[in-house]
Order: sequence, then structure tokens, then C-alpha cells
Amino acid sequence: MSDTPFPAPPESKADLESGDRLTPKFGADGLVTCVASDAETGEILMLAHMNAEALARSIETGIAHYWSRSRRELWRKGDTSGTQQTITEMRIDCDQDAVWIKVRVAGSGASCHTGRTSCFYRTVPVGSQPLDDLRLAIED
Repeated sequence: MSDTPFPAPPESKADLESGDRLTPKFGADGLVTCVASDAETGEILMLAHMNAEALARSIETGIAHYWSRSRRELWRKGDTSGTQQTITEMRIDCDQDAVWIKVRVAGSGASCHTGRTSCFYRTVPVGSQPLDDLRLAIED
């Protein structure tokens, strides 16, 4: 995962934070975190990771590509599930180590491998006991 089509991040923090060049700062594992949200509702659909190839293919094609840490392979969202994510907007954070994509989901509308619209379908009650309590927030 060391080959990258992107230039190295600038040494100057000001250039990194205010510059007009995409210079993603991949972690030691070669990945950046990516948050995908619904382009219409703003709902967070999933959190995934991209290596340089996944990020480049996402930019080039307008279709979300990710790096599967468990399978250790590149994957284009929707190839197996039929729920392709078309990117309507892509942003990168201030230090260029996290990506946010706004997507339209084709097919069943499920972004989660469980078949739900969002991977974030449970709530964790804050300020309550027990600490491990989860509650269903979204019923698909």
C-alpha cells in the first residue's frame, strides 16, 4: 500500500491546512478514515477506510471504493450487495487524514452489511448504567 498517486503532504502546517492540493495523510497502515453520509438526509451511513487506490478510484469514477481491513482487499461498494454508492460530494478534513463523502445509494438502499440503511442503527444511552447497554435506534 505504499504506492500512491498523491503527492506527499507539505511540511508546512499552514500549507497542509490552507493549501489547494489534495495530499492525503495516510496512516502507518496506509489508510485514511472515510465517513459516508446520505446526500439527501445527511444521515451517517457508514465508516470505512480507504487506501490510496480506493481514494483514487473513488475520485476518478464517482463511485465509492474502500479498503476492507478484514479481507485485506479493495472493494467497490455495491459489487456484491447491489447497493452502489454514487458520490455527490467529497471533502477532506483540515489535516487531510479523514475523508467525508456524501452519497446516493442505489439498489435496496442498505449501506450496512446487515441490510440496514445505516451501520449506526443502535444508540448508547449516555449518562446511564449499565455502560454496555445498547438500544435499537433505527428499524429498517
